[in-house]
Amino acid sequence: MESFIEGIIKRDLQLIKDDAKRTPLYDNPISDRPIIADFTEYSPLHKGHRHCMFEAKKLIPDSLFVAVIPGPLERSGRGLPYIMTRHARARAAIMVGADLAVEGPPMGVMGSGQYSICLARMFKALDADYIPRGYKPMKGFQRILDRINQGHRVVPRPYRIVDLETGEILLEGKLEEDNYVIVSLSRALGKIGFNFKGRFIFIERLEGISGTLIRKAASEGRLEKVEDMLPPETLKVLRDEIKRGRAPLHETRLNDRIIENANLLGGDELLNLNLFNERTVNAILENRPFDSIREIQACIPRGFSTHYKNRILSVLEAKVHKGLISRYIENYPSTIRILDYRDREVLKEFEDRIPHRRLEIWQ
Repeated sequence: MESFIEGIIKRDLQLIKDDAKRTPLYDNPISDRPIIADFTEYSPLHKGHRHCMFEAKKLIPDSLFVAVIPGPLERSGRGLPYIMTRHARARAAIMVGADLAVEGPPMGVMGSGQYSICLARMFKALDADYIPRGYKPMKGFQRILDRINQGHRVVPRPYRIVDLETGEILLEGKLEEDNYVIVSLSRALGKIGFNFKGRFIFIERLEGISGTLIRKAASEGRLEKVEDMLPPETLKVLRDEIKRGRAPLHETRLNDRIIENANLLGGDELLNLNLFNERTVNAILENRPFDSIREIQACIPRGFSTHYKNRILSVLEAKVHKGLISRYIENYPSTIRILDYRDREVLKEFEDRIPHRRLEIWQ
């Protein structure tokens, strides 16, 4: 399994380097068919994801549903490995009902603001007409959703949510993760000048579905415990990947490489890595040598998010530099990689709808 992961990381790091050098292409669309662009990790695609997809398609029936699935290095926004490769996650998305699946950014080695900007640029590149997002109901949150659908940039501040257009405090306190993503995305879309007024489709999340429990059951080899949370299509793909020795991947890291890099890289080299700051570098230098991942995690100070420590491990694993990520974001998406699609007719429609970007079918 580790050699499989090592091959993916080596290949994907080269993809990031290649994309960082390319500039985007532009042209005018030939087709006017509306695009629903949905960004979800699908680790794995469960019935909550399917509900969001189906509700959006029901509202906009004559549309192309494009699933944006991250992405290079196969590390999630939590800094952890995905349960399956993006190709397997894309295959599940198409089987469940998406028209196309395209590759999203490398989330696990970026900060939240960095990948929010990448996602916003992907939606702009796709010229997305609609963006479905699942949310968790909470007191006062509907007011935030209303402002976002009016095209207002709503941003998270320490312990409050603010409407940038009016300066109003819309909510005191913190947001649950899915709700936070919505707010961060509205800020990023506004920052790049994408008019998102009326484009969001907000769909209340289904209760009783847990990606964490699904991944745990997969690790234990007891998928029957969570069958009621998963579409049959996802179960089929996941079981097929397990038979082929390509899943579950969510507990597999290149531990020896992480420990080696933490022990051997110099202070300047560590500081040049993405997400690293002086506090983190000093903590590693002062506490090494390390014999285990646990020791590295224990010494990493708290960062910009609850997932900072795991993202630092992912950056150490692939040795991703700040300058590379900066160039990558600047040109993102220089290439839109199509991971899977429903049929040739849908592919042709998509090509006509998005002629302004370099497309690549990536198998």
